[in-house]
Amino acid sequence: MDFAQLMQTVALYALPVLFAITVHEAAHGYAARYFGDPTAWQMGRLTLNPLHHIDPIGTVLMPVLLYFATSGSFLFGYAKPVPVDFGRLRKPKQHMIWVALAGPGVNFLQALAWGAAFYLLGSAGVSEKFFLEMCKAGVLVNLVMFAFNLFPLPPLDGGRILVGLLPWRQAVLLSRIEPWGFFIVMALVLTGVVSQLWMRPLMDLSYQAIATLLKPLAWLLGP
Repeated sequence: MDFAQLMQTVALYALPVLFAITVHEAAHGYAARYFGDPTAWQMGRLTLNPLHHIDPIGTVLMPVLLYFATSGSFLFGYAKPVPVDFGRLRKPKQHMIWVALAGPGVNFLQALAWGAAFYLLGSAGVSEKFFLEMCKAGVLVNLVMFAFNLFPLPPLDGGRILVGLLPWRQAVLLSRIEPWGFFIVMALVLTGVVSQLWMRPLMDLSYQAIATLLKPLAWLLGP
């Protein structure tokens, strides 16, 4: 892959990625504060400033290295997690579900917004390929974050949602996995389990949902 192609890819994905990770993390913090935990707000992390959420290794170095190592076929990264003290939530077990769901939820909404932008640009006569491809990248990036973060294993959001839904005994057992959860998830990613059995089916359903939700807009804008 030549340098010019790399720069074009970076330019296409930079804005969607920044929005995706920033709003995802901020959503956790806003939801936590709404349900009684001001930790993120007190630590200055309740912000849409991407500089407060970018992790130099997880957001920049790891994705770049993986991009070169796999010729762009596999990417993985993460942002600084917004601190949440679940014990300070008014109803910790129940409200944990909504706090965890807030991040993937806003990613789905962003995917919907990028999809709508694609239709609106086309309707306005914008034919510049760069902007249309950026809209497609925005949908892809946000649906990847949506699907991946819903994987039901702590410390991912899906794992915390599952902890909140399970009875106490099972919830405690699952929560004990969290210190090793990242390494387990990475192993499952590298062996293809996450992508084949979780990401691909969920993303297919998500794309179908986005297409269905955008049908009225596409119809209003016409051919």
